[in-house]
Order: sequence, then C-alpha cells, then structure tokens
Amino acid sequence: MTAPVGPSSRSRSFAASLWSRFFKRAVDIVVSALLLCLLWPLMLLVAALVALSLGRPVLFRQQRPGLRGRPFTIVKFRSMRTGSGSDGQRLTRFGKMLRSTSLDELPELWNVLKGEMSLVGPRPLLMEYLDRYSPEQARRHEVRPGITGWAQVNGRNTVGWPERLAMDTWYVDNLGPVLDAKIMLTTLKRIVMRQGIAQPGQVSCEPFSGTECKEKREDV
Repeated sequence: MTAPVGPSSRSRSFAASLWSRFFKRAVDIVVSALLLCLLWPLMLLVAALVALSLGRPVLFRQQRPGLRGRPFTIVKFRSMRTGSGSDGQRLTRFGKMLRSTSLDELPELWNVLKGEMSLVGPRPLLMEYLDRYSPEQARRHEVRPGITGWAQVNGRNTVGWPERLAMDTWYVDNLGPVLDAKIMLTTLKRIVMRQGIAQPGQVSCEPFSGTECKEKREDV
C-alpha cells in the first residue's frame, strides 16, 4: 500500500466532516464495547501470563496526549521486566510475542470506550514531544489518537518519523468510514504477518531528536 506523504489539503468533504464529528465516535463505542465483551477471556488469560512471566503490575500506564493535546492515561499489558537495564535487556521473549501479536494493546479498548482514544487515528506519542512538533505535525492532535492508524499500516515503526508524522496529518484531512475500514482490515493483516514491529537494531524505533521521535514502549 502506498501512503500519501505530501502536504495536507486541509479540506474535508462534507461526508468526512460528518463522519468525524458524529458517526466515528458512535462506531468507536459500539465496536469497543463489543470487543471487550468478546475478548475478556483472552484478556484475562494474557493478564495471567503477564503476571506469571513478568510479575506485577500486569498493566503499563503512561500519560499521553489525546485530542487537542489533552493528557490521558494509556493502558496496555506490560511487556518488559521492571528494574534497570536497557529496553533490549528488559524485553523478554514473552514480551516480544505480546508486541508482535499486538496483544499488549488490548486494554486500550477501555481508552476507546471512555472517549480518550479511537479505534483508528494517529498513535499517541509522549507528552514531552508536544512542543517539538512543527505546526503541521501538531495537527495530528485534531482528532482522537487511535489504537491503529494510517502510519501503522504503512510501515509502523520501520518508517522514518518525518514521513510517519506526514501520514498522520494526511489521515486527519482524509478520514472517513471507507478509509477507517481499510485501515482496520489492513491492521489485522499486519498483525497476522507480524510486520513493522521495530526498526533494525531497535526495540521499537529511533529516539526523538526534534525531527525524529519514537513511541516509547518502556514499562515502569
């Protein structure tokens, strides 16, 4: 799939505006509630395996910027050992399995149900990155952050950050039911094929330097 990465048009169709303002949230509520009801046995199993493999706490919580940059607490299954050491040293084989299958992301359905996230949207990064974005890159916060997004199905952590942030703003201007459905279906394919988990030699991707950044995956 080829991802548009050029300047955003900043113009939405009437249908896209309706989807963004009214229907997208309704779909998020219905689908996240349904998935939580269907997947709770799997989530209990994953929680038990995390407790046995990595100990407590089972969940990883971290403050991230949401819609319009407002902070919220993202919730994931923990995938690293606690304590000192580099990310690579603390990331176990079990943790790698959680990430490669995206099972660590399942608790984020609760963030979606609460209205802090969407099923589809730019991934929430770190609070300290807010003042490092260009005005165009900061437009990624015009919509709720997502469990998956346009950048995630076009390379995920293997894509350079200028390109990835450009894809985020492209999504802001072009979101709609057809695009969201396409992203969701492609996400399932990426999970099955376990593509784009990390950059070569990195746990996720390169650190943020002002023009490049990473989605922090450390558990504390």
